Amino acid sequence: MIASARMYAWSPSLASAWRRLLEWVGTTARVDLAVIDQSGPTSLDELWARDDMGCVFMCGYPWALRRERPALLASPVPSPPRYGGRAVYVTDFIVRADSPYKTLGDTFGGTIAYSAETSHSGYNAPRFHLLSYVTPGRHAFYRKVLGPYIRQRPCLDAVVAGDADVAAIDGYAVDLLRRHDSAATAQIRVVETTAPAPSPPLVASAGIDAAARERLIEALVGAHRAAEARPLLDDVLLLRFDRVSPGDFEIFLERERAARDAGYPKLA
Repeated sequence: MIASARMYAWSPSLASAWRRLLEWVGTTARVDLAVIDQSGPTSLDELWARDDMGCVFMCGYPWALRRERPALLASPVPSPPRYGGRAVYVTDFIVRADSPYKTLGDTFGGTIAYSAETSHSGYNAPRFHLLSYVTPGRHAFYRKVLGPYIRQRPCLDAVVAGDADVAAIDGYAVDLLRRHDSAATAQIRVVETTAPAPSPPLVASAGIDAAARERLIEALVGAHRAAEARPLLDDVLLLRFDRVSPGDFEIFLERERAARDAGYPKLA
């Protein structure tokens, strides 16, 4: 079975940190996990379609959209204070550090970059957030929408390069980069942040042995109590993992419906 934190392996040191943690989980759970490296050719959508997932990060929005859903294992609880000790994350609207933009509204009329329409942090969250700016006479905010970039790190790079004025990216990933690649985050600035949403869960393919899945869950939710795992969690800014249930992710579909009902189905 495979394990992957490709969603959050935004730098070489992050890829190594996640590998160490996932290998610990597999060893503790007595499950043979092959950790897929960030440099592999498989896209996230292809990764999530595999039937040999043992412990893989998956965005909650595409998980909720699927009819046949992978089995939920546990969700991460980020350690930065803005998450309040809960299994949630946010989306940050970022601009270049030396740009003149002070607020999100200042970027209206410019160019926004996005990763994929099936991404919550990269698309569903900013779309829902922008509803607060929608008026009867205004259902578009940007002159140009760039994407899909597929992954979110290229969206950050597009902002730094000046190709886009603003991008909406996973706030927990931004926090991870501040720790593991401060040179990258020194080039950006956050101008607004969305409401929190459930963290991307770790999932396993539905056909994976139920006993193995339960051992993986136990290893994950018990990691913060294991002395050897605590430094591994600290390195990826996690307090712990929590068990989750399918109902936790209905909010993604609710926010999608809210945008469509308001006449704002796409970033624009």
